[in-house]
Amino acid sequence: MSGLLELSATELSALIHARKVAPSEVMAAHLAQVEAANGAVNALVSRRAPEALMAEARALDDAAPSGWLHGIPLPVKDLVAVKGLRTTWGSPLHAAHVPARDDLLAARMRAAGAVFTAKTNTPEWGQGSHSFNPVFGVTRNPYDLSRSAGGSSGGAAAALATRMAWVADGSDMMGSLRNPAAFCNVYGFRPTWGLVPGDAEGDTHLATLATEGPMARTVEDLARFLAVLAGENPEVPFPRAVPDLLTGLEAGVKGLRIGWLADWGGAYAMEPGILEICETALQGLAAMGAEVEPLPPPFPAEKLWSAWVTLRAMLNAGGKRALTEDPAKRALTKPETIWEIEQGLGLSAQAVYEASVIRSRWYAHAARLFDRYDAVVLPSAQVWPFPAEWRWPEAIAGRKMDTYYRWMEVVVPASLIGVPALSVPVGFGAQGLPMGMQIIGRSGDDARVLAIGQAYHRATGWPQARPPLVAGAVSR
Repeated sequence: MSGLLELSATELSALIHARKVAPSEVMAAHLAQVEAANGAVNALVSRRAPEALMAEARALDDAAPSGWLHGIPLPVKDLVAVKGLRTTWGSPLHAAHVPARDDLLAARMRAAGAVFTAKTNTPEWGQGSHSFNPVFGVTRNPYDLSRSAGGSSGGAAAALATRMAWVADGSDMMGSLRNPAAFCNVYGFRPTWGLVPGDAEGDTHLATLATEGPMARTVEDLARFLAVLAGENPEVPFPRAVPDLLTGLEAGVKGLRIGWLADWGGAYAMEPGILEICETALQGLAAMGAEVEPLPPPFPAEKLWSAWVTLRAMLNAGGKRALTEDPAKRALTKPETIWEIEQGLGLSAQAVYEASVIRSRWYAHAARLFDRYDAVVLPSAQVWPFPAEWRWPEAIAGRKMDTYYRWMEVVVPASLIGVPALSVPVGFGAQGLPMGMQIIGRSGDDARVLAIGQAYHRATGWPQARPPLVAGAVSR
C-alpha cells in the first residue's frame, strides 16, 4: 500500500478509473499514513472516523467514476465550509461549527468524486503565513519539526509533503499558496484572479485580492486539480473562461524570456542564501533554453506596499468589523486581526482611492513588462522556515518588520494585481530547510506559467527526490 502514497494524483486517478486499484485500497493506505505522520506535524484536523471513511470508500469500489478525483481521499482547508464536517476558520468562536452546506469549492471537489477526510490546519481567520490557532495548535514543518510549515495553507502543504494527501486546496491573499509550498518542498499555484471564483457572499466586487488555488507534488496534478476548481460562478462578477491547461503543458521553455527580479533592488530584505539558491534554479531554466535576465525594479516597492496595506485593511475592516464591536468576540480574536480591522476603520475614502490608482498603474506597467518577458521570477519567501513558537519573524537580516505580515512583502507584486504565480521548489539551504521561487506571468497566462513549471519539474522533481524524514512518513 505504501507505493500508492508516492503516486501522483494523475497516476492514482488513472489506476482507479481503470479499476486496477480500488478506492478502499487507497483509503486504507491514506489512513495508515495519517496515523503514522499526522501526530508529528499536526496538518490534518477535524478528522473523520476511519470506519466511516472506509465504508464510503468501499461503496465507491464498484461505482462508476464520477470525476477525476473519484475515490481519492482529500482534506479541505479549514477556511472552506464542508457540509457535515467541522469547519472553524481557526477561530474559537467557531470551534464547534458544522456547516449545513458546502461552499462552492467543496461542492466542486465533491462532484469530482473526492472523499473528504479532514480539514487542513490554518492560522486564525487565515491571517498570517504561519499556521497556528487556539483551536488546533501549530502545524509543524515536515523537514524540521521545530519550524513553521508556513501559511495560511500550512496544513495543506505539510499534508502533501508527508504523503497524507495527493492534492490539496489552498487560498492566497498574501502568499498563502506560495509561502507554505516553499517551506514544505511542494508546488502551490495562485491562479489569475477570477479563474477560481468564490461564493456570492460579502463584497464580491471590491474583494479581488484573494483567490483559491491548487497545491500538489507535481505540476500536472496542479493543472488537473485547477480544472476541477475553476469555472464561472454566475453569481460572482468578473468571470474568467477556463483555459486549456493541459494541451501545452509539455511546451518547454526554449526561447522564453524570463526576468529575475531578485530582491527588487534591495527593497525586500532576504535571509542569507535565498537569492543564491533561486539563482541556481534559474541556471537550470537557462540550461533548458530559456533566456534569463536580471531586471531592475519595475515599479517603486514603497508604492506597492502602501497600496497593499490600505486595500487589505479596507477589506478586513469591512468583512470582520463585528469582531471588534462585540466584547465577547473581541476577547476571542487574535490581536493581529484586531489591529488589521482597526487600521481599516481609520481609512479615508481618499486613501482607498489613491491605493486603487497605484494598483491600476502597476497593472498597466506589468502588462508592458510582460510584452518583453514571458515570465518574471521572485523568491517565494524572504526567510527560511522559522521557529514554530514564533508568531511571526520580527526582523530579516537585521531589518525590523513593521507589521506582522511585512516579512512576506515579496508576494505583493503578484497578489496586488491578481496575476498567476507558481511557487516551485528550489532545493534546500545550509540547515536542510526548503525554499521556493515564484514564476509569475501575465494576467490570464496560467497555462504558460504552468508549462514553465512543468519543464522545471521534469528537470528537478524536488518533492519526489527529497521527501521529509518525519517519523512514520515516507523516507528517502
